Amino acid sequence: MIMKDRRTMFRLARLTAGMVGLGSVLIALGWVASSGLATASPSTVAVVAGENEYGNVASQLGGKYVSVYSVDSNPNTDPHTYEATPSVGQKIAKANLLIENGVGYDTFMGSLASASPNSSRKVINVQHLLDLPNSTANPHLWYDPTTMPAVAKALASDLSALDPAHAATFRANETKFVVSLQPWLNAIAAFRAKYAGTRAATTEPVADYLLTAMGIKNLTPWQFQADIMNGTDPTPQDVSLEEGFFTKHQVKVFCYNQQVTDPLTDSIRQAALATRVPVVGVYETMPVPGYDYQSWMMAELNAIEKAITTGASTQHL
Repeated sequence: MIMKDRRTMFRLARLTAGMVGLGSVLIALGWVASSGLATASPSTVAVVAGENEYGNVASQLGGKYVSVYSVDSNPNTDPHTYEATPSVGQKIAKANLLIENGVGYDTFMGSLASASPNSSRKVINVQHLLDLPNSTANPHLWYDPTTMPAVAKALASDLSALDPAHAATFRANETKFVVSLQPWLNAIAAFRAKYAGTRAATTEPVADYLLTAMGIKNLTPWQFQADIMNGTDPTPQDVSLEEGFFTKHQVKVFCYNQQVTDPLTDSIRQAALATRVPVVGVYETMPVPGYDYQSWMMAELNAIEKAITTGASTQHL
């Protein structure tokens, strides 16, 4: 298919550019290390997060005692095609604490960190924290309700080790954060108790962990979701099956990756709307400004529930 060739060429071009950029970063890091710029500010713990949802949680726990930089913070870009830059490499070189998602989602974090080794630097790899194998198919771990409490616990521990004088604050903020998740968890449980078994369709597995927690059954085959996620055109049979969920009114909601779109996914979205299946835009990167992790997750849940109970679309948060 012509569309597939175009999308493949685009992905290859982005990958090549990323490799070239990474080479520039590694060169730049050599200068950073030798110039003494790798020393973090003594007044705060320097944190670099691969994704802004993790950076937001670090900010909530660390408060004024941390300085947080989130590499991926633009909800209008494709996180899977991020290109490393020398400035990011410099920030990682100076960081006291790194937070990376893992599962192949943000491999640039490990590559850049290895270029500026620091035995005292703490690293939270969420995949390893959750004891997930490399074969884990869905990398969007932050949509799983069990993920951020574990991340918060690790953050409190590492921040306390790096800044013992404020350990009590970090622990108290961890408790406060976990408590603040309870309304979201309660809403998930309430939805599941009332609407478990509701059927949905998706383009990608962005919010699949949340859908599962809510008791929603995703009819879209995994291979279709993986193809879209990896920039490969699904088979015509899978596209026909997906669109049939709408024309046959087999699903109550269609969750659409608002950050990664192309003519194919847009045509599927239009097919859902044409058959009055409500569309909910889900995001890989926390929309900013206006949200923290808790309010973002609650907004996604509310949009899904509203679609199922009232038939209303929320294509943009």
